[in-house]
Amino acid sequence: MKTAPGSGKVTFSIPNTPEAWQIYGTMAKRYWLMKSEPATYSIEDLERDGTTQWEGIRNYQARNFMRDEMKLGDGVLFYHSSTKPPGVVGTAIVCRESYPDHFAFDKSSGYFDAKSSPDTPRWMMVDVQYQSTFKRLVSLVELKTTLGLEEMLVTRKGQRLSIQPVTKAEFQLVKKLGSKKAP
Repeated sequence: MKTAPGSGKVTFSIPNTPEAWQIYGTMAKRYWLMKSEPATYSIEDLERDGTTQWEGIRNYQARNFMRDEMKLGDGVLFYHSSTKPPGVVGTAIVCRESYPDHFAFDKSSGYFDAKSSPDTPRWMMVDVQYQSTFKRLVSLVELKTTLGLEEMLVTRKGQRLSIQPVTKAEFQLVKKLGSKKAP
């Protein structure tokens, strides 16, 4: 466990061992796809850092997913967006449930929101912990053409939400695809 910078709150860090994942990996109640631009923060950055704050979300629906539904131990598909080709590159796990996004209170931050304050926070964030990097990228095109993934939100036209729920079956299928050689 460690204290999150500036919050005084303790975060939970799950040991990255097969034994720990047998315990915590089976506790995941929900599964998510979380998008990040690799030029800003990549799966390699998460692997290096171990854990990170998922800050800067400024969409109410995505904020509500983090605030109301994401729980400790939930599984995450890490998706590289705004790159060619976009796709899922690995997995992570939610290691700290939602708390106020303190960047919204910082006037020098690009995520500053004058209507948000520590007393009445408008924006939330979660912490995620690195779990794995896929052997290969599972591209958006492959997600769209794989039987069993046709209902994933990310495959739907116009679906740009940076945090999206996925089913356990979708999560497991994408993990399986990422562990194989490219088609």
